[in-house]
Amino acid sequence: MITSNKYSSSFNSMFREYDIRGRVCDEELCPDNVYKIVKAYSKYLLKRNITRAVVGYDNRKCSPSFAEAAIKALRESGIDVFFIGLALSPLAYFAQYYLSCEGAVMITASHNPDGWSGFKLANGYSKTLEPDDIKEVYSYLDAPDTSSKEGKYEEVDVRDAYIDDICSRIHMGKKKMRVVLDAGNGGAGVFVYEVFQRLGCITFQLNCDPDMSYPHYFPNPSLLEGRQRMREMVLHPYIHADIGLSFDGDGDRIGVIDEKGNNIWSDTVLALIAKQLLEKKPGASVVFDVKCSNQLVDVITENGGKPIMWKTGHSYIKSKLHEIDAELAGERSGHIFISGDDWYGFDDAVFVAAKLVEFLSHQDDSVSQIVAKFPQYVTSPEIKAHCADTVKYGIIDEIVEKFKSLYPGKVCDINGARVSFEHGWGLVRASSNLPELVLIFEGDTKEHMLEIRKIFKDVLKAYKDVSPVWENDVE
Repeated sequence: MITSNKYSSSFNSMFREYDIRGRVCDEELCPDNVYKIVKAYSKYLLKRNITRAVVGYDNRKCSPSFAEAAIKALRESGIDVFFIGLALSPLAYFAQYYLSCEGAVMITASHNPDGWSGFKLANGYSKTLEPDDIKEVYSYLDAPDTSSKEGKYEEVDVRDAYIDDICSRIHMGKKKMRVVLDAGNGGAGVFVYEVFQRLGCITFQLNCDPDMSYPHYFPNPSLLEGRQRMREMVLHPYIHADIGLSFDGDGDRIGVIDEKGNNIWSDTVLALIAKQLLEKKPGASVVFDVKCSNQLVDVITENGGKPIMWKTGHSYIKSKLHEIDAELAGERSGHIFISGDDWYGFDDAVFVAAKLVEFLSHQDDSVSQIVAKFPQYVTSPEIKAHCADTVKYGIIDEIVEKFKSLYPGKVCDINGARVSFEHGWGLVRASSNLPELVLIFEGDTKEHMLEIRKIFKDVLKAYKDVSPVWENDVE
């Protein structure tokens, strides 16, 4: 997070580790501030001789006016703009390839609730800004303009090309799949229904009409409220779906429910996709973040793959995927990246959903039966302990060293402290977006998971700036 005194703390708070996100208000995101930030991003692009950019936006009331401000800033800087309108983040990334365009501004706050907005900014194909890039963009906020020409403007419809590309890469098996789709009234609804119809699925829509008022719930696959309605549809006696699939507001995170109505969390979804990949390409590397279950590690290893643990954050995971030339990567949060011969290496919930359904259509077992054969662990939800942004990273540094002294050789410190024990592991890290520490515990039994939780609880008691009251706890 930026701590400069040049702007207000609320303005600075928008500049996060790997994206820019804030509340829709005069102090944070409004058309004037969008213009100012995208002007700075334009200077970042020009420094890299990038003179073309895609602009798209998610399904929020503020998004069209923010897109207008972003387009104005880019064109005044001499950058040619390809405007794709209402879009998904993966559609914007796809448009970069389709239009040979290394810049992109996707206006979205992803799964953040209504009243928020932000940007996902590209710096090449399948690449988005990382912390040093975000800081560089911030440094250009007051830099003088140098361009004397106006960039061109073109409206481009890439929806059909995107859907065609997805469908051309999916080869369904003999099983006729029954699929429930929940877009939460976000932008994904105008894409996913056609994709799964064309793949030959019997398809049931839930909240697939875009509605900026979000009358039911905001599209976020992590919210149990939304999953409950999808569960009811999957289990409906006239539907009996094989799977339920939900999508976040900008279409880059997936949620999954099995045919029995049980939640399948994203690290297990990644394990299913990894199993599919490794049947075709044994020895392939799979990148995942520090929050993922040992179940994923076991499935990758048992199927002949190479598990690579890395930092939490979609930009970090995507960068690592390309750095080591892996073909699959993902996060517990629901971002999953497929690369190599199959796709372009950006997080795309629509394509991942299609690949998952493709895999299941070739299996005799149901998704719950396949998952039941995976190693089983007891994993906590993400637990949150409040800790101010100004001190959270320093405290994590101290906690990492404390655990290293207590458990030498057992601490992975690539992103906080993930500590391995005989019967499980525990993690504490600083949230990238909020003033809090994030904790997760996993054991081979519930008792062992709670024992690990107690170890972490005792260590964190020493830090007065960390709230002793944990949200979403498992006691």
